Amino acid sequence: MTRIVAIANQKGGVGKTTTTINLAAGVAREGYRVLLLDIDSQANATSGLGVDKNAGDGSVYDVLLGDGAATNYIKATQYENLDLLPSEPDLAGAEIEIATSGNIQYRLRDGLAPLRETGTYDFIFIDCPPSLGIIVTNALVAADSVLIPLQTEYFALEGLSMITDLINRIIDNDLNPELELEGIVMTMYDKRTNLANEVVGEVWKAFGEYTYEYAIPRSVKISESPGYGEPVLYYAKNSTGAYAYEKVVEEFIKRNRARDEGTPHQYDSLEVTGDGVPSDAESPETNQQET
Repeated sequence: MTRIVAIANQKGGVGKTTTTINLAAGVAREGYRVLLLDIDSQANATSGLGVDKNAGDGSVYDVLLGDGAATNYIKATQYENLDLLPSEPDLAGAEIEIATSGNIQYRLRDGLAPLRETGTYDFIFIDCPPSLGIIVTNALVAADSVLIPLQTEYFALEGLSMITDLINRIIDNDLNPELELEGIVMTMYDKRTNLANEVVGEVWKAFGEYTYEYAIPRSVKISESPGYGEPVLYYAKNSTGAYAYEKVVEEFIKRNRARDEGTPHQYDSLEVTGDGVPSDAESPETNQQET
């Protein structure tokens, strides 16, 4: 059974696309069949997997406009078990075109329906644009759950309330009443700053077990990897950034197994201290900032 996960945050620069790329690549590396769906007109997830975003041979733009089935535009990547439905810069005008047509909230859901029905993929990860517009609404209506990357800075907390409000409106208005919060992944974490630890603590208090146990550190290798068209899991597999994303992938799989089995997720891989920081965060192999 295919599970569709939207990775969303209306605030830009929070590590959303990087998290999508590495989560998709990491889950695929564990043997699951994965499709990464790029619905951001910047097409960074597309280029981040080494695919030309200006190829002009079809993209999610065509799916949203109803000009073709999603299966027509899926591309294989260089990574086993990982396919891509790319984006393109022309997607920037899609909101206007969709708004003037019918069935505007359900375009993506309907376009992905054949993939869900055939069970071609175990997981479909949707990289959303940094907005709360109709494209993101389409993603949340199509998805089973939402994963929110959250930068460990003050203003990120304000943005978190906006995306959770949108999720609640979609549920309450019956656009997707079964939509769930998959979790919150803290990004750009620097354990040396009081602010980062305070933000992590506040998120833990507000969202509890929805908060992933591992934070993604600020990392030079994470920043470099998109320029080489590779996930950091492959570009610098021994880096602290790759290690952190491996932990997020591990927890994502554990959480989904627990959900499928009808058992609650147990925090048995890491102990968490009172301020929400993993107790082994001092280790240079974990959340140490990379220089």
